[in-house]
Amino acid sequence: MALRVAVVGATGNVGRELFNIMDERNFPADKVHAVASRRSVGRKCSYGDKTLLCEDLESFDFSQVDMVLMSAGGSVSKEWAPKIAAAGAIVIDNSSAWRMDPEVPLVVPEVNGEAVLDYGTKNIIANPNCSTAQLVVALKPLHQAAGIKRVVVSTYQSASGAGKAGMDELWTQTKGMFVNDSPTPDVFSKQIAFNVIPQIDVPMEDGSFKEEWKMRMETKKIVDESIELVATCVRVPVFVGHSEAVNVELEDPLSVEDARELFRNADGVQLIDNIEDDQFITPVDCVGEWASYVSRVRKDPTVENGLIFWNVSDNLRKGAALNAVQIGEELIKRGVLAPEAVPA
Repeated sequence: MALRVAVVGATGNVGRELFNIMDERNFPADKVHAVASRRSVGRKCSYGDKTLLCEDLESFDFSQVDMVLMSAGGSVSKEWAPKIAAAGAIVIDNSSAWRMDPEVPLVVPEVNGEAVLDYGTKNIIANPNCSTAQLVVALKPLHQAAGIKRVVVSTYQSASGAGKAGMDELWTQTKGMFVNDSPTPDVFSKQIAFNVIPQIDVPMEDGSFKEEWKMRMETKKIVDESIELVATCVRVPVFVGHSEAVNVELEDPLSVEDARELFRNADGVQLIDNIEDDQFITPVDCVGEWASYVSRVRKDPTVENGLIFWNVSDNLRKGAALNAVQIGEELIKRGVLAPEAVPA
């Protein structure tokens, strides 16, 4: 027998990807529900060879499911995650609403999988920001081997990070440029086609944008509070796939060769690194894949014990849906959810 699962936000980019990944990974769900807002009731969602009809969030009985994968935005999560948790289901939330709550674990299974055991206070587990998720998977082996003091990261984040509307705006503006239509920004603050925008999320008092703050605070919570991190986050005209240029200052010496070996053997990391043969990863290469890819590992000569690497991942997968499903798998692995105990 298997688990009963609901996907809230079933019609969005991440919701659709959740169904794909559960099917690909043979997640032991005996019954799966597609749940969304009232305007989506009756819409069809594909789950493997099945077609699910969307059910209404307002009237859905969450006591009939064991786990809820939630990707419906922060305001919806703030209102509904506690209600769902009170009904008895464990909520795995993809929004930013619960990430910094000290009573809610923030989990990337390859990095701090044991933290799922702390779910019980609120019955909620938070999924990290997409740019953080791929980064911490790559940082973990370096931190274990040599201790990370400081990280400087510049991100190149795809339009899909802003949802389907962001992808649509990139597509519309790109087409329009070829027929002399003036691009009109709506989702993004400035033209995204053939441009880059050094702004993601809202501004903060210190001159950062909130995405940059998220990367700093979430890395501390997931990996180690002592790590210092500063980020510059940039939206680029790519449909899917986030890229990051990462400079790491370590406590102890670590050669490039040893770092490559650590990446090669790390859970969730795929090393592709031979520049002479053009073996490095771009966003186009990573779409539909599961790994946090690492390329261009080299020495940073400007600091003691410094390394640089290039990190790319499918943000709709590892940055969102895949990580959420992996958290569910971690709950099963650690005995929190037991498929065999659930009646059909």
